Amino acid sequence: MDKYDALRLENQICFPLYAASREIIKKYTPYLRELDLTYTQYIALMVLWQEKEISVKELGARLFLDSGTLTPVLKSLEDKGCVRRRRSTDDERVVIV
Repeated sequence: MDKYDALRLENQICFPLYAASREIIKKYTPYLRELDLTYTQYIALMVLWQEKEISVKELGARLFLDSGTLTPVLKSLEDKGCVRRRRSTDDERVVIV
């Protein structure tokens, strides 16, 4: 066993988790395609269904997505009429979905 064996892909816990995640998402894809949704849009809608209103920042934290990824997801959902974004009345810097 050489000192770099632990670094081999097949010995990394992250790779089987990544592969399993991709397989799960593939199972959702045909159903989501019928709804014209991506998996990321779907999980965003699931959080919004539970929370009713949430800040974009908090939604990103719940989904482990940065604003650069989340903003186009929300724009697409907004264009489809699934969500609305608005500025918070308490703090104009905060966007509520």
